[in-house]
Amino acid sequence: MEHIGFTVPDIDEACDFFEKILGAEVLYTAAKDFAGEGGWMSKHLRVDDTCVIKEFRYVRCGNGTNLEIFQYEAPDQAKTPPKNSDIGGHHLAFYVDDMDAAIKFLHDNDVDVLGEPTAYTDGPNIGLTWCYFMAPWGMQLEIVSAPNGTVYDNEAKADGRTRLFHPAFVDETKI
Repeated sequence: MEHIGFTVPDIDEACDFFEKILGAEVLYTAAKDFAGEGGWMSKHLRVDDTCVIKEFRYVRCGNGTNLEIFQYEAPDQAKTPPKNSDIGGHHLAFYVDDMDAAIKFLHDNDVDVLGEPTAYTDGPNIGLTWCYFMAPWGMQLEIVSAPNGTVYDNEAKADGRTRLFHPAFVDETKI
């Protein structure tokens, strides 16, 4: 995946959060105050034609994907992020080596952590632990950890099958 794009209410707050909490790096601002002419916005982005992209920036997350973070102004803009159970609901998951240290870091930085880490006890994800947390603007995020791999990945590696993406196994010469 080359990037994931999403919209936030305050691009400065969002980029600061991704840098401070997730160690991401803001690479550049791609555009400011972009408004298409004629029917460009509805034709190309399926948004209101009076919509303005106030700004969007590209952010890199370690060995993971790029984030394309937008701040829009639109007359019909929904102000409430979707829940996971809503159509279009989503979350972004970030790998951590040490779940306990990551949870402590989130708490120490006053991040809203949802519950306690959950470890899989059956199925192909045995070995994986996860925990959700919230961005200040209400976006759902997750940290995951599988320091010894998962049942699926360990079996796939042994059988020569395709493994799930794991940032620890990225060949950095190909990035």
